[in-house]
Amino acid sequence: MRDFSKYQGIFPAFYACYDKGGSVDGAAVRALAKYLLDKGVKGLYVGGSSGECIYQSVAERKETLEHVMAEVGGKLTVIAHVACNNTADSRDLAAHAESLGVDAVAAIPPIYFHLPPQAIAKYWNDISGAAPNTDFVIYNIPQLAGVALTVPLLREMLKNPRVIGVKNSSMPVQDIQMWHDEGALVFNGPDEQLLSGLAAGAAGGIGGTYAAMPELYLEIFRCFHTGQLEKGRQVQNECCRIIYKMCSAQGNMYAVIKEILRLQGGPDIGGVRAPLLELTESDHETVAQAHEMIQAAVSQYC
Repeated sequence: MRDFSKYQGIFPAFYACYDKGGSVDGAAVRALAKYLLDKGVKGLYVGGSSGECIYQSVAERKETLEHVMAEVGGKLTVIAHVACNNTADSRDLAAHAESLGVDAVAAIPPIYFHLPPQAIAKYWNDISGAAPNTDFVIYNIPQLAGVALTVPLLREMLKNPRVIGVKNSSMPVQDIQMWHDEGALVFNGPDEQLLSGLAAGAAGGIGGTYAAMPELYLEIFRCFHTGQLEKGRQVQNECCRIIYKMCSAQGNMYAVIKEILRLQGGPDIGGVRAPLLELTESDHETVAQAHEMIQAAVSQYC
């Protein structure tokens, strides 16, 4: 029986880090990785939606992962999302990630064309084959990918011994229960339902707002595993309120989060890449309010 304890816990989805010219900033990548290591998280999920992967080149994604691994490799569990919208680039990224010693690679299904299940399975298995010594995580995010994981497709993928489970970002908590019952390790994706996801069988969570308030998500995880469910519910509710506030800005949520990080004394990791929207002048009040909400919740619950 394999030991999957290294996947149990809180995994912030790593943000894209840019310099003033909009290029990947290696020093900022390392600073953010160190910042999160010091916060006590279990691991990092690098190169996913929060990392603006669909707006970055293969070379930029490799560069980011190289800096993350140089800073925290061996200290945190690192899952590298390697999917591109073609198999060759995805395999290139998977092989590169394995060469750096990541713990797992992950991939969404191909987007735009709605492919049949057998084509999706071949795509994922081809990626896994490029990193044959590395665990593989299916990334289920139907609201963005346009295709949803099914039990038959999961069963087919679990025939691959490198496939360990699912990062589940669909909203129904029932999906976590179904994947768990099939024997898959599951990561809760929607930040608004971490507590519910853990109750449904998730081993941990991977989330896009975790790095903005890691203390709160670590507390939810602790509360669940110590039976303090009422406190966990209260902390989860505060996280939801903060997320709603972040999403009320005109600028992209990750632009909001990056400014919150600066207000918290975290690293300056730049803005977001077009076509994502930068903050407007009026958004700075929203950012300040979200920052104050985080500080208050951390003070009250952590």
